[in-house]
Amino acid sequence: MALMETFYLSHGAPTLAIDETVPARKFFQSWQQSVFKEKPSSILVISAHWETAQPTVNVVDRNDTIYDFYGFPKPLYQIKYTPPGAPKLARRVKELLMASGIDHVDEDKKRGLDHGAWVPLMFMYPEADIPVCQLSVQSDRDGTHHYNMGKALAPLREEGVLILGSGSAVHNLGSRLPYGSPVPSWALEFDNWLKDALIEGRYEDVNHYESKAPHPKMAHPWPDHFYPLHVAMGAAGEDSKAKLVHSSWTDGTLSYASYQFTEPK
Repeated sequence: MALMETFYLSHGAPTLAIDETVPARKFFQSWQQSVFKEKPSSILVISAHWETAQPTVNVVDRNDTIYDFYGFPKPLYQIKYTPPGAPKLARRVKELLMASGIDHVDEDKKRGLDHGAWVPLMFMYPEADIPVCQLSVQSDRDGTHHYNMGKALAPLREEGVLILGSGSAVHNLGSRLPYGSPVPSWALEFDNWLKDALIEGRYEDVNHYESKAPHPKMAHPWPDHFYPLHVAMGAAGEDSKAKLVHSSWTDGTLSYASYQFTEPK
């Protein structure tokens, strides 16, 4: 079953897993009923929380749950989400990336799922029965590099693979505000610029957001949470249509804006 869609999901803080007051939680819980009803053959997650010098895939038979955070409530460390690995998909990702001109793609044969993957997936696919593979980001590269990685991975959709970029549309942990604080103007301006650029199909502007967007360094002091968007965008194709499927905020500076990209039929 070919899939027409890819997604960029804003996963926010790890506490999404245990905090029922986070507005985005209901969005992820309603995934199969309201957002994406098809069951993929496997899932490829490009997570903000795996940064490597070279593109890397995890090649495992069973995914462990990685607790890549500290200082959070104990219940968060007791959650287990251990879907099957997808070694065949991992090697297919490697094959496609290298065929596109990327010289080196590493295989990690021990790594499981970081919270950028397992926190949203535990709500989206609680059965944990769909094979999952992760692909890393290269934060020292640019948006175009990640967009081109996505373009190389587009054939996976024909193979029934659901491609998910997982980050945050606005992600400035150093400027977080107390609960209930209004969203600062710089954060809203970037978030709105991104929505308009995506819906209008200005993907090249998004690739060069550092010079095109308002307040890019405030919205993303480090680009790790933004580059998964570029992969999802590229994998859907340059003629794809973007749709905002969720929007909410926590801490004033964490946007949960999430997007669906659909290739025209």
